[in-house]
Amino acid sequence: MRFRYPARLQPDSFGEITVSFRDFPECLTSGADESAALVEARDALEEAVAGRIDDDEPIPAPSRRCAGEHYVTVPPDMAAKAAFALAFRDSGLSRLAVARRLGVNEKVVRRMLDPRHHTAANRIHKALRSLGRELVVEFRAA
Repeated sequence: MRFRYPARLQPDSFGEITVSFRDFPECLTSGADESAALVEARDALEEAVAGRIDDDEPIPAPSRRCAGEHYVTVPPDMAAKAAFALAFRDSGLSRLAVARRLGVNEKVVRRMLDPRHHTAANRIHKALRSLGRELVVEFRAA
């Protein structure tokens, strides 16, 4: 799954640009202009994903972009955390069972599932592999 979501930018009555996401109705932000609004959108989207992980709520697959929408990408660290959270939930395993697979303490897995705790990408990659998934990094022109 790619963690890149379509966002609608609309001018508001205060002269700012409001950003909303169909996939995250709770996520609404704005900026002074389009560029600033997109920076704010990335931050707001990251927080929305973190909130879904914290609350054990589903993280939706991105919708297709409609005309006039812009893609906003979840920052890489949070995208990796979200990928692990999704794989963990899909596995049906306990944190202890995943910890045993990884040869680590259960506290390590708990921290890996904490969106506000930094986890090295190679650790998440290894954990995803233990769950039959793979973390793929891609880069392209903006």
